[in-house]
Amino acid sequence: MAWIDLPNPSDADGALADAFAVGEARYGQVLQAWRAVGMVDGAFEAYLPYLSAVVGPGRVPVRIKDLSALRVAVLNRCRYTVSHRVASARRNDLDETEILAMADPGAADLDEPLAAALALTDAMTLSPPGVDYSASVQAVDDATLQRCKAAFDDAQLAELTLSISLWNALARFHRVLDLDLDMPPPPPELEPR
Repeated sequence: MAWIDLPNPSDADGALADAFAVGEARYGQVLQAWRAVGMVDGAFEAYLPYLSAVVGPGRVPVRIKDLSALRVAVLNRCRYTVSHRVASARRNDLDETEILAMADPGAADLDEPLAAALALTDAMTLSPPGVDYSASVQAVDDATLQRCKAAFDDAQLAELTLSISLWNALARFHRVLDLDLDMPPPPPELEPR
């Protein structure tokens, strides 16, 4: 049960009702997260276009962004986000073995661009709170930064870094709110522990 009482989508009016209608037409329902974002005046109207720009097709292959986002969800132990990222990966026809490997990508045989992206994902998700600024301005070790620089161009690095950052924020938002699942449950291998 969600931590906060979420509004009924049918009670929305004006720009929020219009934005919910666009989302519902695209995804078939008004998601729990949308209802929560919609409680912040003016936020939802900007949220879907921003999310679509970051998550949708771009310079970084969708496969890499989907698996990176799923890894963020797993690391943040957010069941809601994991369920959504698995659903997205499956919609995009990603290999089920790769999806399940996000529980422990170090044990999988991954191509270098994906492995580099996941190393950055892990570092950006786990390191910043525990790394003093004086020890590392970027909070990501030099080897990971160089590995990513070899695998991606600068525009791709900006897109990937933005995607990882966005999913960290959303996974934490979803987890703290304890949103009810509105997608199929995650596979057992990816259930938060």
